Amino acid sequence: MAEAVSRRTAMRLLGAAGVVTGAAACGAPLPDPGPGTRAAPAEEAGRAARPAAGPAGPGSEARVAALLEKLTLDEKIGLLHGARDPAPLGQAGYVPGVPRLGIPDLRLADGPAGVRVTARATALPAPVLLASAFDPGLAREYGRVIGREGRALGQDVLLSPMVNLIRTPYAGRNFETFSEDPKLTADLVAEVVRGIQDEGLVATVKHYALNNQEQGRTSVDVVASEQTLHETELRGFESAVAAGCGSVMGAYNKVNGTWACENRQLLEEQLRTRWGFTGWVVSDWDATHSTAAVTAGLDMEMPGGTHFGAGLKKAVTDGTVPVTALDRSVRRILTTLDRFGLLDGTPPARPVRDAAAGARTARKVAVAGAVLLRNVRGTLPLAGPAARGLAVIGPTGGVPFVSGGGSAHVVPDRADGPLTALRARAARAVKDAKVTYALGEDLYGRPLPAAALSPAPALDDRRVAAGRTWTYEGVLGLPAADEWTLLVHYTGRRPAVTLDGKEVFPARAGVADHFAGGLLGTAPDGLTVRRSTLRLTKGTHRLTVTAQGGAAGQRFRLRHTSGATRAADLDAAVRTARAAHSVVLFAYEDATEGRDRTTLALPGGQQRLIEAVTAANPRTTVVLNTSSSTTMPWLAATGAVLQMYYPGQEGAAATAAVLFGDEDPGGRLTQTFPTADGVHPVAGDPVRYPGVGGRQEYTEGIHVGHRWYDAQRVAPLFPFGHGLSYTTFRYEDLRLLPGPGGLRVEFTVRNTGKRRGTEVAQVYVGPSPDLHLDQAVRVLAGYHRLTLAPGRARRVAVTVEPRTLSSWDPARHAWVLGTGSRTVYVGRSSRELPLRARAVVREAPDR
Repeated sequence: MAEAVSRRTAMRLLGAAGVVTGAAACGAPLPDPGPGTRAAPAEEAGRAARPAAGPAGPGSEARVAALLEKLTLDEKIGLLHGARDPAPLGQAGYVPGVPRLGIPDLRLADGPAGVRVTARATALPAPVLLASAFDPGLAREYGRVIGREGRALGQDVLLSPMVNLIRTPYAGRNFETFSEDPKLTADLVAEVVRGIQDEGLVATVKHYALNNQEQGRTSVDVVASEQTLHETELRGFESAVAAGCGSVMGAYNKVNGTWACENRQLLEEQLRTRWGFTGWVVSDWDATHSTAAVTAGLDMEMPGGTHFGAGLKKAVTDGTVPVTALDRSVRRILTTLDRFGLLDGTPPARPVRDAAAGARTARKVAVAGAVLLRNVRGTLPLAGPAARGLAVIGPTGGVPFVSGGGSAHVVPDRADGPLTALRARAARAVKDAKVTYALGEDLYGRPLPAAALSPAPALDDRRVAAGRTWTYEGVLGLPAADEWTLLVHYTGRRPAVTLDGKEVFPARAGVADHFAGGLLGTAPDGLTVRRSTLRLTKGTHRLTVTAQGGAAGQRFRLRHTSGATRAADLDAAVRTARAAHSVVLFAYEDATEGRDRTTLALPGGQQRLIEAVTAANPRTTVVLNTSSSTTMPWLAATGAVLQMYYPGQEGAAATAAVLFGDEDPGGRLTQTFPTADGVHPVAGDPVRYPGVGGRQEYTEGIHVGHRWYDAQRVAPLFPFGHGLSYTTFRYEDLRLLPGPGGLRVEFTVRNTGKRRGTEVAQVYVGPSPDLHLDQAVRVLAGYHRLTLAPGRARRVAVTVEPRTLSSWDPARHAWVLGTGSRTVYVGRSSRELPLRARAVVREAPDR
């Protein structure tokens, strides 16, 4: 009951926002800057948008009731679990329909950054790069591309978007989600959901809830207080439900002692009773733990029927599970299908893929989210001598790094490497452009030296015919001790390779053998890659290889790198850098589902490469294709650093456009970058991460991300919201006014530089003196992305919503308004806030 009372109160919470320091009591109407010059504020975009698949149409309830009446027990149960697809399209899951009643089959595809099926699809930039644009309108366009392509590629349900907050920088799937900030995440997730469902594809928001790490994800018990849950993780899910998402995926982990997929408090009390969710809840793959989960709010088990198949039928038959619980889940699924027009006898026609439109959006997102972290000594944009004598260094400068690994990996239509795009762009800049290239680090290996093998077989491109087995037994001789990395590239079943009787590429635990990275797991020509680093002694080593052709035959190759080859690559990179006017060095970090990072430093020998190259040429720009925040002990030696995350299939063109100044870097960080591995919100406390004894506690409470840095007074390497432009901006004339349903914050942004540029103005609000609850030093209250010509200014208005001014009171189980004098901050990051004023927040009187 307290929740209902709180909602009614919230409608009148901010009838007044009192007198503020340096603020006028009223303001003139804001001038319309004209078409195409202003992005809609997040609040306006959220209110204006509505999912295309709205409430069930006329006759829906009767249609669903009639189907329930006609379905047999076996048919009902068949709708509640996955099965083997008789005509698979490479998607993640399949649920057979009931043809005699017109209930269609369902195909469920992964898709945080594009539709993951066998066919080619638009590989969009990672969601974390989309989020960096701070642009809800662009998020909706992103969702529409995925929604259209999902429908065109034969899919009905998209297992996306991922809503979990970036809590630990080590989490292997940080690139698949949006932000460390609850409000920004909620704004963007809602628009992605709307975009997906605009095109008739059912969006599945995931992973509900608190699935913020890969380590121990299938067993860890995540413990969080009620206030922490509501003020951090749940806000994004609530926003997705308000946007009309058709499905919610339960997480692997436990939440406060109970498996997420059978957690009645999460699934029934919160999701359905409080938020009014009417769709269905599906388990993550193999995350169902009992048949009784159906009574707790889980509706569909994937990918098979371990618990919701024969076991559920028996439980219903013997009365252990009431038939009403079964019917309730079937009704939820059918009602959602009917809402999307899949039960009325005339299902919507599938569209044709528009690959060109998808590519345009992919490029737009990659440019909009590009975050310029550092730029000194006029390093960027590249022009004149820099274009005439440019060196590109790094393995990901030569090959495209499109996406992360695991369920986020998409087979793109096409993707150029950055070297190709930079050469083309430099040629347009100057006639005699010279762009050289050095590998810097060999990711895929060289052939084994023939002189070191006895006998010397052809191991660099061996073909094994279907049904045949090929074997090799020999000796590998080393003239000196060295660290070797052995790599096997293959198309079929992984060849067995032993060295001195020990398997070099043993099977990995869990999903690690199935999910490889988006870069390291696949060679440029498409072969699967596995690698193993060994310290080998001087002398001979017994080597065996066994490869099976299988049903279709296969190709494989055995390759290596060593200390000697790495030293040669480093020397070549330094020579190339020294001979050039400027350098663009591409650095990588390859993340994937099923595996967390172990350090925030760049992997391999990249730190040494950057240090050597910047010492040879200080006009070096480092382009980061990484999944999350990165430590940078080499930062001061660089000229510029550009964060591009995983930029999708158009990433090379977008990167070149930003580097040469064709586009202003318009992105801002959605996660704080720490100075070191030991200085971030979960550092030094194994209870926080990764957990102790199977139990993880969110003891930081509501202080996620930038809130923790503010509370602990810790200086980050780069703060939340940080990002540079090729021009400069000044903030002026802050005024705070009562607004419709909230506080209206007005200020002026002026382009004080000589170039057209993009700015993301950010509004933060301090704590309430009247709430005796844990509160953040500052919370993100709103933002506005805008582009200005040189010398131009624009008046900006941002509405601070009642929710942002409220805290969750666990004693009342409700949101309560933070009244009293509140400080409002305005600026360009969580740590660069030149404007501030105070407003008195009061509850509106009853009418």
